Amino acid sequence: MKFKFDKKYLYWGITAFLVIAGSILFYYVVFHSENLSDRLGAFIGISMPIIDGLVLAYLMTPVLNKIERGIIQPLYTKAKLPMTPKNKRRMRSLSILATIVLVLVILYEFFGLIIPELVRSIQSIIFQFPMYINNLSNWALGLMKNNPDLEQVVNSLIDQYSYKILDYLNSNLLPNIQNLIKTLSSSVIGIFKALWNFVIGFIISIYVLGSKEKFAGQAKKIAYALFDRKTGNEVIANFRFIHSTFIGFIGGKIVDSIIIGIICFICTTIIGTPYAILVSVIVGVTNVIPFFGPWIGGVPSALLVLMVDPIQALYFIILILVIQQFDGNILGPKILGDSTGLSGFWVIFAITIFGGLFGVLGMVVGVPIFAVFYAGVKALVNRFLHRKGLPTATAPYLTVGSIDDGRRFCEYVRPVREKQPGRFGKKKTDTENHEDSGKHGE
Repeated sequence: MKFKFDKKYLYWGITAFLVIAGSILFYYVVFHSENLSDRLGAFIGISMPIIDGLVLAYLMTPVLNKIERGIIQPLYTKAKLPMTPKNKRRMRSLSILATIVLVLVILYEFFGLIIPELVRSIQSIIFQFPMYINNLSNWALGLMKNNPDLEQVVNSLIDQYSYKILDYLNSNLLPNIQNLIKTLSSSVIGIFKALWNFVIGFIISIYVLGSKEKFAGQAKKIAYALFDRKTGNEVIANFRFIHSTFIGFIGGKIVDSIIIGIICFICTTIIGTPYAILVSVIVGVTNVIPFFGPWIGGVPSALLVLMVDPIQALYFIILILVIQQFDGNILGPKILGDSTGLSGFWVIFAITIFGGLFGVLGMVVGVPIFAVFYAGVKALVNRFLHRKGLPTATAPYLTVGSIDDGRRFCEYVRPVREKQPGRFGKKKTDTENHEDSGKHGE
């Protein structure tokens, strides 16, 4: 008797296997999450050179495209050279070389200008730190001398917390000096390892830039192989949206922060703020972090200036407030536009959550990541509303208690339903629409 194979048993077997495998994976994630996180961390540590290379290639791609399409390709066209595969490879090699040289020159000039000034500022702070502390203490004593009530409060606070500070130093800090030295040593080793990964990643980024179209084509081929044409088109469109959101926000924020740093340096130089370059670099770098960045950079900078000259610290705080208002209301919207589409609340929400999970890096990339998630949820909700013939705008839902209630809501619903007569039955005639409007008028 010939055996007849039934595909449904194969499907049942595959389903059972996936259910069992998913249950085992769920159990392992829930009850052995520490081992999983350790292995994931080890894998990420091994992959850091590749990750650095991909990130560097992604950030340098817009510069490469500008050079290739704006300079190299017109030169080849002007020379009437045929666009053979060999010439295209030469164009890409020249574009990559020009991109690397441009990036290295910019970094060299930037750090060559900034680092010597930063070193001098830090050395000055170290050598004159006792004098700054003395100036600050004299200023505080003078302030308390003129305000007896404040002096009494400060003295009581000093008496209250001095014992706690001494107890902390004797019981916690001094016994753990050896552990602190080990932590500092491992941090130094980690810095050198990160630099080495960065060098390897820079080399990897060159290969990625040379074959970026091929990688993109392979990714599209995989998308169309796994999904049908319509879904594949949606997947590719979604990835293009993610790319435009990320590169628009990150690139715009970097340009915005550089401009803010330059404006801060010019203004602090004019008003005579101590360590103008140092505080301007701090303000410019931390400005990359949305919303909280100005405060993260402004507070330590103000404390640094306060140790040198309290009056200048007041001027500096006022300057930072003015600069950040200019950035938030004029410069930022001009450069970034509506690149994320998020309100202020969702920006704070994204920075808080991602900052808590991934630290400073999460605070930088949290906003564009959440913007992509927000856009995906919004598109899904709008699709469901569209299928039901309901408006996708938020305005008609503000004052409506139910769908059958509210005249303004009906005005929004009718145009949606008229665009989909097949979905909601026969399209109403002009006479029926006139009668409906008369009912609403009653």
